[in-house]
Amino acid sequence: MVDKTIKKKVRKDKDGYVLRRGECVRSDGRYCYGYTDGFKKRHSVYAKTLFELREKEQKIRKDMAYELDYAKAASMTLNTLFDRYISQKYNLKPAVKTKYKNDYNRYVRETFGKKKIVDIKYTDVKIFYYSLWKDRGLSPSVVENVNTLLHPAFKMAIRDQLLLRNPTDDVLNELKSSKEWKTPKRIALTIPQQKRFMDFLYTDTDYRGWYTIIATFLGTGMRMSELLGLTWDDVDMKERFISVNHTLEDRPIDDSGKCVKHIETPKTDAGTRLIPIFDEVKEALLMEYQYQKCLGFCQEVVDGRSGFVFATAKHKTYLPSAINNAIHRAIRACNEKETIAAKEEGRDPVIIPQISAHNLRHTFCTRLCEVESNLKVIMDIMGHSDVQTTLEIYAEVQKEKKQEVLSNLQGKFIIK
Repeated sequence: MVDKTIKKKVRKDKDGYVLRRGECVRSDGRYCYGYTDGFKKRHSVYAKTLFELREKEQKIRKDMAYELDYAKAASMTLNTLFDRYISQKYNLKPAVKTKYKNDYNRYVRETFGKKKIVDIKYTDVKIFYYSLWKDRGLSPSVVENVNTLLHPAFKMAIRDQLLLRNPTDDVLNELKSSKEWKTPKRIALTIPQQKRFMDFLYTDTDYRGWYTIIATFLGTGMRMSELLGLTWDDVDMKERFISVNHTLEDRPIDDSGKCVKHIETPKTDAGTRLIPIFDEVKEALLMEYQYQKCLGFCQEVVDGRSGFVFATAKHKTYLPSAINNAIHRAIRACNEKETIAAKEEGRDPVIIPQISAHNLRHTFCTRLCEVESNLKVIMDIMGHSDVQTTLEIYAEVQKEKKQEVLSNLQGKFIIK
């Protein structure tokens, strides 16, 4: 009787080990494992040894054991994922949510956003970020902002069992390792620059009107939105403190794109704080009060708030752009005047770098770090919610102070 049973051929490697289904040995000696995922896509992984290959196989089987919604994930674009993510951010203020949407629409939606999420790999994200940075010439900070939108959206996809891994993980760290990746260095005025600028504002007839608001910026370290929203009710001259408990924003609150002034609570709990009033700030606020007694107080009401400390000649609250434009004009005028004076006096001029109101906040923090070592105190006054921000500024100041000390010790160790 003929045995019709066909004996299946057993495949082995050069060492005699039996190869399993999907395993093979390539002509170059590498081991290969091929498999089909839940999206019916073929994949291959490689290893130098069979043991290493089977470790990878075990991880693959573990990943595929998760009950992923393959059908839903395969049809979902990044745009759909982001829209789903942002619609569920109920804790975001309307203006912040609108900004996130606008940033996404501007940088992602019409290009990278059309890709299917299952097709987006780590390398795809890196190439996209690199194109924003290099091809479109966007700053590293913009690329970081885009990452803050995409990373949590992909994280939500993992929680919803649409993906196994977040393709944005560690992409920014790799880009930041590039020598070309340079985030703008925070600029703080030196003490001579600060003194020169404030002397100019105090004495120049064209810019004296800006002295009070810039002196308050420099003497409190408040954010632009905090200072513009400051009311006289927030200022306690007797106890010598300013209460920061709200902000004045001027940006879209919906998808129309129209900017609207509105009052908001500080972005974080740390933003609600008390700031001590130093003598220079008290003088500036009293000066502003006298100005308004003569010229008229602010008449604008925003979301029920009135009595704003700083106001235009038309008795309206300032827009942030007006403040920054005034600072830029004042700096140019100050530098022109200083250049002429220094030449006449035969000395080097004290030139003020072009800065914004936020640099005035950084200048205040720098001065604070120069005289205060308690990081908790610095954090409380500045309204920092992340200690890392405080630590970075403190470290910068301490480095400069050490260099100054070492410079003063130069030549004093060896007696000749």
